[in-house]
Amino acid sequence: MGRQAEGRGRMIDRSIAISNVYVMLAYACRAIRSEGRDRIEAERFDHLHDLLAEILVRGVGTQVKRGLHRDYLDRRDELATVRGRINTSRTVATRSTTRGRLVCEFDEYEADTPHNRALKSVIVLLIRHGDVDAQRKAALRRLLPYLDAVTLVAPTSIRWDALTYHRSNATYRLLLGVCELVVRGLLPTEDSGSTQLASWVSDEQMSRLYERFLREYYVFHHPELSPAAPGVPWDYDDTTAHGVEQLPAMRTDVTLRSGQRSLIIDAKYYAQTMQVSPWGKSTVHSANIYQVLAYAKNADIRRDGSVSGLLLYARTDAPVQPDLDVVIQGNRIGARTLDLNQPWEIIRAQLEDVVTWLEDSPH
Repeated sequence: MGRQAEGRGRMIDRSIAISNVYVMLAYACRAIRSEGRDRIEAERFDHLHDLLAEILVRGVGTQVKRGLHRDYLDRRDELATVRGRINTSRTVATRSTTRGRLVCEFDEYEADTPHNRALKSVIVLLIRHGDVDAQRKAALRRLLPYLDAVTLVAPTSIRWDALTYHRSNATYRLLLGVCELVVRGLLPTEDSGSTQLASWVSDEQMSRLYERFLREYYVFHHPELSPAAPGVPWDYDDTTAHGVEQLPAMRTDVTLRSGQRSLIIDAKYYAQTMQVSPWGKSTVHSANIYQVLAYAKNADIRRDGSVSGLLLYARTDAPVQPDLDVVIQGNRIGARTLDLNQPWEIIRAQLEDVVTWLEDSPH
């Protein structure tokens, strides 16, 4: 159906949903002020890979103009003149002196860093296996000569958690967030055994992105609410407690605070936002509501109802969606959805409406 596909009674503009992945990435990677954001948001994309390729084309192109990230890297080589430190044991073992040479260890200020290796590897991956139009593939190829000095590594060997960021390479945060999303979408084909990219990333990866997006949105727009993802300690009686180390940890996705009031937001990215009984009744997922209630009750150590809990689901196209707002034993508990298939202005209004839970608290 072109840019739109019909889904259970409503029209889904796929290009809007895909473009909003960029907005989520920009927040999650703390790159809201990144150059070119407005231009990318204004475009329409039929495939996720086209969006990710466009971000890399523009972002890496800008980075090339600024200068690629460089770092001091450890090198060892057999040289005719001394450079850095002489490795005596290697020099003896390789009999380098018989050739008038010494094995030296030294630092080289190079662009062959883990950050640039990840960029190059994912650019090549998108060119070879991505669902990217010919024009964008050509633009990606034009970036490769600038990365000639960078080693091409297997994408699956990249250690994303080992990549660090500081002032001189902060612009890489969004680019490598995109790269990680691409690599996490790798799937083996069943017939040829070759590698292709998923047309969409897994629910697990989207769930992680959704959580980070929500948290960083409030960090950016509402620092006065001290957005964070703290753990909630169990409020048990020390005098009678036994085996407390067996209690599972309670980790929140987002907690907002205003004065004495707190709102615990639990982000949920599910294919089905409601559970359906054998008799056809739709209800909020039992485990989810028990979880957020446990968070609120244990966090409310003053027992004054000042802690609320909200399940915030990514909206699906199911006919019944979570829409719950109740007070349970003094604590306000709710479930609602965030419609990521809307233009950004509407999504932001929904996120701002969540903040009113702190203002509208009965306590």
